[in-house]
Amino acid sequence: MAIPEVGKKINVSVPSTTANLGPGFDCLGAALDLHNEFIFTRIEGGGDRFELKMESTDGNHLRGGPENLVYRAAQKVWASANVSPFALEARVKLAVPPARGLGSSATAIVAGLIGANAIMDSPLPKEKLLELAIDIEGHPDNVVPSLLGGLCLTARASSQRWRIIRCEWHHSIKAVVAIPAIRLSTSEARRVMPKNIPISDAVTNMGALTLLLNGLKTGDEELIKEGMFDKLHEPYRWKLIKGGLEVKEAALEAGAFGCAISGAGPSILALCKEVNGKKISQAMVKAWEKVGIASRAPFLNIQTTGSNFRSYPG
Repeated sequence: MAIPEVGKKINVSVPSTTANLGPGFDCLGAALDLHNEFIFTRIEGGGDRFELKMESTDGNHLRGGPENLVYRAAQKVWASANVSPFALEARVKLAVPPARGLGSSATAIVAGLIGANAIMDSPLPKEKLLELAIDIEGHPDNVVPSLLGGLCLTARASSQRWRIIRCEWHHSIKAVVAIPAIRLSTSEARRVMPKNIPISDAVTNMGALTLLLNGLKTGDEELIKEGMFDKLHEPYRWKLIKGGLEVKEAALEAGAFGCAISGAGPSILALCKEVNGKKISQAMVKAWEKVGIASRAPFLNIQTTGSNFRSYPG
């Protein structure tokens, strides 16, 4: 397979995600209509050259080079397609802020996979890209909806094969995501979790997940209220998010059906009817203001189409 000519460009758009949705720790996530955009260009040089150009101040700390997550994902594609690595440039318009629990690292992985595949005229099928994405990330709840869109439950049991279920999300259920100015790394959020949990907590989560999925499918507010409850990670992580419990309480008082840490945090997701969205957004921002933290709380729809690419003119 021929390496693409210097100057070839691919535009890749990747949605943000909210993972660990309610009781769905490490298995349930949804894509949101907030996107990162990557423009990949084949440039002169060998397989150790990767140029990263950020078009957002929020990503000024990110660097290029062969160890960059985007480029490491790209190299997984080329290895699977038996292609020698080549030099790339990526220009990134960052709308998904890093270390906020909205799947920023997943957008980097998925963009690298899709971009590297597309610039080679897509030798690998989407199923293979999904497999590579999960392998790189280590868990599926962000990368799967980021690639496919919608609400996705991903698990493996007796066969040890990943099984992906696209779950229904009723059109009446909307999301408000409060995004604070503070950051929280996934590694830090994982360190506070216990290595073992009581059986009763596991049973509680299994029941809550069933309630939540049925509530989201039918739009049943009471099922969503009962189902947006977690015993596996949130009890240990709320202490890492300054003002987080106050923000959650403010959202519920303003009419949210349920509220959860988005991903590993610190962003907080509230599910609601559209009519209450503005009130809930304002309440969450004000709650964080009271503890000295700036935030924004956009009203977001579920993104159903997943990541996409197109050839870039010029």
